[in-house]
Amino acid sequence: MLSRLLLYGYCYQDSNDIPDTLTTITELGSPLEMIQLLQTSWEDRFRICLSLVRLLHYLAHSPLGSVTLLDFRPRQFVIVDGELKVTDLDDASIEESSCTSNSDCFMEFPARNFTLPCSVEGRCQNMNEKRNLYNAYRFFFTYLLPHSAPSSLRPLLDKIVNATGELHWGIDETAAQLERVLNLYKSGEYLQNTTRIPKAEYRRVPEAFIPDENYRCWPSYHHKGCLLSVFDVNEAIEICDSYSQCKAFVLTNQTTWTGRQLVFFKTASNHILPDPDKITYVKVTD
Repeated sequence: MLSRLLLYGYCYQDSNDIPDTLTTITELGSPLEMIQLLQTSWEDRFRICLSLVRLLHYLAHSPLGSVTLLDFRPRQFVIVDGELKVTDLDDASIEESSCTSNSDCFMEFPARNFTLPCSVEGRCQNMNEKRNLYNAYRFFFTYLLPHSAPSSLRPLLDKIVNATGELHWGIDETAAQLERVLNLYKSGEYLQNTTRIPKAEYRRVPEAFIPDENYRCWPSYHHKGCLLSVFDVNEAIEICDSYSQCKAFVLTNQTTWTGRQLVFFKTASNHILPDPDKITYVKVTD
């Protein structure tokens, strides 16, 4: 999957008024607003980082050779259906720097610098790939990957962030580790090493929902309530137990991009209405 905007069409115009003009028609994306992204769920932020790494993996192994994005600022990307896509390839380059010694393979960034090895062919080894990867680290990974992640995934996510920040890994290993995180999260394996003993008992009420009794939590899929994704009912119980104000939760028939179920957490269960597509769990003991 290549994370670049789809080209729907183009129009070439050559006239006396507008010579040599090319107009392109691409799919529409939303501008990347980092402040807004920090307020979204970890699952959605992880999706953005995963789509970025898949893009960089393609660029590192493209038919043209290793491609680097010389202008890597967030404004060069948009979000389409929850995934990150690059909008402008004008500043892409396939030229690997030539060298006679390692000192010629110097990469300078605002926070730190790197010196890469010079190959026997007289090229700086993997410079395009490493430049892309470090920019992904400093513009995206440090802000979007670790914060509010499931606690059992934090050690692996911290390892990914540190390894890319030090350029210990290339794009192949980074992509493999992020795909591993995805598999752990989708399969529920990340929950196996956590203690899952309910603190309270819950009564199952099928085909029912609670219309009100909302409270806010962060991050939430709903700005006026606490709407989170869960792998199963046990995880929903664990989340409800962790909030002192949570007295019930409602399983919806909606899922996220990973297939996880969306759940509303409630402060009370005074008003329960019938709904064939939902299941409510009410806390009966604290």
